[in-house]
Amino acid sequence: MIQIKPIAKELIPELVAYVMDFRKELFPMIDHGKLPHDLAHFEASYIEDKYAVFLVATDLSDTIVGTIGMRTYDHRFTHLNYERQLTTEVQKLYVEPSLRKVGLGTCLVSALKEEAERKGIEMLYLHTHPFLSGAQEFWAKQGFRLVCQDETPVYQAIHMELQLKELSENNINQHKATELKLT
Repeated sequence: MIQIKPIAKELIPELVAYVMDFRKELFPMIDHGKLPHDLAHFEASYIEDKYAVFLVATDLSDTIVGTIGMRTYDHRFTHLNYERQLTTEVQKLYVEPSLRKVGLGTCLVSALKEEAERKGIEMLYLHTHPFLSGAQEFWAKQGFRLVCQDETPVYQAIHMELQLKELSENNINQHKATELKLT
């Protein structure tokens, strides 16, 4: 049985090591000698920020088998404008290779969407890359839409977003349609 829950403080060192191992595998072209800012300042980035959360999927032995986080978007991509709505950036969706294609990634995203809606987040933003096989398609299946793709060498960031207010309204409309069919 796998459980998805917010990270416990005592698991942060294990989580940081887990995420760094995935980063080394997925992004061999970057310098892994220095922790990224959000991992070096994990509590400030994901626990103290009232709009942030970091979820972990753990197995029966409390071993981390998947992760996903979100934190307040920092507006570092100047060609994207999210200043008029409360936006968080989805980050670090990692799933153990042996548990891929069985729905764990989708469960992590669903749990994150629930947290975002509970916190009043209006927009979820993320970026992925074409060299991450299947990533853009996965996010599209989760309801994210393509905003644009950068034409920079190596990374070619694919920017995607999910408007949560529209998601909630669609869910309400689907529920109403179900009620109508039943009466």
